[in-house]
Amino acid sequence: MLYFFHFLFPTLRYQTFRGVCAVLLAFIISWLFGEKFISWMKSYQKNGQPIRDDGPQRHLSEKTGTPTMGGLLILGSVTFTTILLSNLSVISIWLVLLIMWGYGGIGLFDDLHKLKTNDYHGFLVKQKFVLQLGLGALSSIGIAFLTDQNIYFPFFKNMVVHLPLLLFIMWGCIVIIGSTNAVNLTDGLDGLAIFPVMMASFSLAAIAYVVGHAVFSKYLLLPHIPNVGELVIFLGAWMGASLGFLWYNAPPARIFMGDTGSLAAGASLGATALLIKHEITWSIIGAIFVIEALSVIIQVVYFKRTKKRIFLMAPLHHHFEQIGLKESTIVIRFWIIAVLLSLISLASLKLR
Repeated sequence: MLYFFHFLFPTLRYQTFRGVCAVLLAFIISWLFGEKFISWMKSYQKNGQPIRDDGPQRHLSEKTGTPTMGGLLILGSVTFTTILLSNLSVISIWLVLLIMWGYGGIGLFDDLHKLKTNDYHGFLVKQKFVLQLGLGALSSIGIAFLTDQNIYFPFFKNMVVHLPLLLFIMWGCIVIIGSTNAVNLTDGLDGLAIFPVMMASFSLAAIAYVVGHAVFSKYLLLPHIPNVGELVIFLGAWMGASLGFLWYNAPPARIFMGDTGSLAAGASLGATALLIKHEITWSIIGAIFVIEALSVIIQVVYFKRTKKRIFLMAPLHHHFEQIGLKESTIVIRFWIIAVLLSLISLASLKLR
């Protein structure tokens, strides 16, 4: 919105400036309203988020009563900041906001169902998947009309695969649905998921800026996508809102972001990766999320076939808990890995 006043303030023309402002503003909103939001959630949620009864037993005593749906604080901060600082004539901005709130809405419905029934599992998996699939298909169609239908591979400058529309929609569904559920599975310890989300937002913002810049994209042999640089503001808002939320979500967490936040975060990052044509690079940036999701899939498939377990408990972070590592140790080590993955992904831009 403020972009349209760039004739009065020329610095508003620059996506980098507005991106930095987005980080700061979203952080201030998320941090400033955090206390009141937590108090409000506590008054609304008498018992807090239901805790997984088949998970680590210490969670039942240490995390019971902690309010959930903190994702609303994040989404509100991201939305306000993005609308205020973005060039609203760019359609991709509206698309990612709609995708974010669409999946956030699915998560919100799930969180409310958990609170109402006091059941950790929420509503039926099939129902949730059908909603995710339908929204993923619509999102992929929108993305297909805004970008080309190519898949670009990192490290190879001429390796491009063009997909017909139907296959691209299927590919988009895999990326978005896979991302949203992978982040959701990772969100099992205090601060575990939100920091990697913040680092992923940073990496994707850097890539979005380069891809949206004609000179830089040509120099680095990347596909140039006009106007996609505006996603820097959206991703900057995610960085700032995540950082502000981490203030209250750091161990010991005073609030959880719930499915409202984790589903919205995964969908936002996955959709952004599709728009900037870096889905494969996104799998490197979000390798923590990928590994966490794979640990669950492997555990379930192996157990159904052999009645034995590969991991002591899935997702992977619970396995580390079961072997005796402290929660804070696991979380900080995952944070370190998230930083390294971001650096590797950015280095891959030059290695072609």
